[in-house]
Amino acid sequence: MKLLSKTNLGAIELSNRVVMAPLTRMRAQSGDVPGDLAAQYYAQRASAGLIVSEAAQISALAKGYPATPGIYSDAQVQGWRKVTDAVHAAGGKIICQLWHVGRISHSSLHPEQGLPVAPSAIAPTGKVYTASWGLEAFETPRAMELTEIPGLIQDYVHAAKQAKLAGFDGVEVHGANGYLLDQFLHNGSNKRTDQYGGSVENRSRLLLEVLQAVCGVWGSDLVGVRLSPYGTFNDMSDTDVKGLFTYLMGALSKMQLAFVHFIEPRSTMAGGTDKVAEDQPSTSKLFGPMFGGKVISAGGYGRDDAEAVVESGQADAVAFGRFFISNPDLPKRFELNAPLTPYNRKTFYGGDEKGYTDYPTL
Repeated sequence: MKLLSKTNLGAIELSNRVVMAPLTRMRAQSGDVPGDLAAQYYAQRASAGLIVSEAAQISALAKGYPATPGIYSDAQVQGWRKVTDAVHAAGGKIICQLWHVGRISHSSLHPEQGLPVAPSAIAPTGKVYTASWGLEAFETPRAMELTEIPGLIQDYVHAAKQAKLAGFDGVEVHGANGYLLDQFLHNGSNKRTDQYGGSVENRSRLLLEVLQAVCGVWGSDLVGVRLSPYGTFNDMSDTDVKGLFTYLMGALSKMQLAFVHFIEPRSTMAGGTDKVAEDQPSTSKLFGPMFGGKVISAGGYGRDDAEAVVESGQADAVAFGRFFISNPDLPKRFELNAPLTPYNRKTFYGGDEKGYTDYPTL
């Protein structure tokens, strides 16, 4: 199977093309520090060609859910170091996903920082987890001041440096799923009238500046970006998705990134119930050629359609989420065409080892 053959994403060498997708599990300890259980969980899945860590917030204000890990404090670095050491000891590769949730948050999660921030003061529809794990309606976020943006970029730089200290093999900037950088991209959530709003060039500016800054820490061949052009998760919309991402691909293609990680529209309901977006084109097929570099495709793949997308050249690797939760040895099961253990959605978020480290290997 081509899916099980070696490849490289920039300077990151993969033993196979089966990528473990970033999966929020909400099991961090006090101080948003990954615990020993996280080290065990990731090490169990080290046969992936590449693990993309669960999203790690770059600052206190970047947090949007209870018990998600950070990558800004020294204690968090020490926790992640246990994870990366365990993955490396098991022969794996792991990169850190850098995350700022923007308006997808609640002030109880960062009481010292106050209201969530966003490009514009527009509340998303739906409900949010509070610090006490209750569900409440989203607050109206505070629009970021122009003077705050350099500090935000420095938060990404600091987190990128911390990820290096934690022993990661690279980083992925989270620009998808309706979080802060995605909120700046899409005109449904970005109504700014300064140089970060209006035209596609202006709305793309923050993501590009963040990537440039993070590349300054790691080198562009160890930096990737995750994007969800047609995603509607977290109340996202745009009047011209194709125009926006055509421009963005042109800009990204000049940066010589390690990869772009596309979320296909069939997984628009990330974190919620499954919903297929039948009327949307394949993002990797449409935008991958415009990027011209290495592409990871994610979005509800099984063994055979993943093999087909890699065999066709549409993607260089395929990311798997839910089936990596329930099948720690997923590449081996693909190799043997063995049955997959079904996942238990009720144990995805929060809790202990149940549904986390207790799934069987072959």
